[in-house]
Amino acid sequence: MNTYKEIVLKPKKDEFLKRFHPWVFSGAVASKFDGIEEGEVVRVLSHEREFLGVGHYQIGSISVRILSFKDEVINTKFYEQRLSEAFNMRKQIGLIRPDNNTYRLVHGEGDNLPGLIIDIYGNTAVLQAHSVGMHNDRAEITKALQTVYNQDNLKNIFYKSEGTLPFKADIGPEDSYIFGGADVDDVAVENGLKFKIDWLKGQKTGFFIDQRENRRLLERYSEGRKVLNMFSYTGGFSVYALRGSALEVDSVDSSSKAMSIVDQNVHLNFGDDPRHKSYSEDAFKFLNNIPNDRYDLIILDPPAFAKHRGAVNNALQGYKKLNHSAFEKIAKGGILFTFSCSQVITKEQFRLAVFSAAAISKRKVQILHQLTQPADHPINIYHPEGEYLKGLVLYVE
Repeated sequence: MNTYKEIVLKPKKDEFLKRFHPWVFSGAVASKFDGIEEGEVVRVLSHEREFLGVGHYQIGSISVRILSFKDEVINTKFYEQRLSEAFNMRKQIGLIRPDNNTYRLVHGEGDNLPGLIIDIYGNTAVLQAHSVGMHNDRAEITKALQTVYNQDNLKNIFYKSEGTLPFKADIGPEDSYIFGGADVDDVAVENGLKFKIDWLKGQKTGFFIDQRENRRLLERYSEGRKVLNMFSYTGGFSVYALRGSALEVDSVDSSSKAMSIVDQNVHLNFGDDPRHKSYSEDAFKFLNNIPNDRYDLIILDPPAFAKHRGAVNNALQGYKKLNHSAFEKIAKGGILFTFSCSQVITKEQFRLAVFSAAAISKRKVQILHQLTQPADHPINIYHPEGEYLKGLVLYVE
């Protein structure tokens, strides 16, 4: 048995842990050992002193994120085991292959490592910590990564903390290479397409890996269509549409830096392709100002409109307004790919917002596909909160 400090739960507050849910909420805690520091590994006990799990202690509404329901030590060997399981799963389902070296290796609770994100871009791993515990354990995680990849295939490990650390400032952001950094190739391959990845300054870890399968689906629908990619970021959907033989592809994003990378990604794959144009403009204004019937395939993939429950109502109004504009503008027989990546918005709420937008527009709309996150963003069956990406593919008469 390990010697970690202990947290004891209130009576009848252990049921969720016995169902393998990985969170201990602050309201369930009866008592805790004096002097526990944020990020420290603790043992969680029931009111009857029955062992329930070990995990990282955190100040906030979630007091403990459970790492293991076994009474084990959290060290480099532990991380090696978890990372090996994550790697093997992705290898088994065919995600790691010569024409695809871009994938998420660790998706927090989905891979039984709450608070940790690891994305792989060719020979570079990008780590993000969403808890103090994972921030503190980054050295052990780095060693475990090197062992799992035998160092040959992994030449760089970059730690990206900017915008992801929901904890006290004195820990400090420290975006830097914690391994390698000399032999860096910032072009990765996804389904045979090349993408420049900006993990230094880009959003998330530099690329929206979670849309990979949805981009491939879009490619199938692109032939002969005029495509508008709203909130395009670095142009993932645009590049797939071009490969899918779209007649025209217009990318729109308010970030001029992102649009510069869109142009680079198009050039990487297709050279100076006259079918593509990029616009650094506000997406809502652009959509409102285009003529009706200009596009017959529109992608709406906005940033999260709601990051906490208090913003849900405003977010739903935002989705309704955005989709209504698309229904008003899209050509007859057009196809709309529309998404929400807001975790606090349910599938039902998002679908209702899109339904309301369709009803106001008085267009005939049919659902062709209901989309979600891909297999390298798995949802722990005991943690349904891990499902965040929702999408619909709609045919608009």
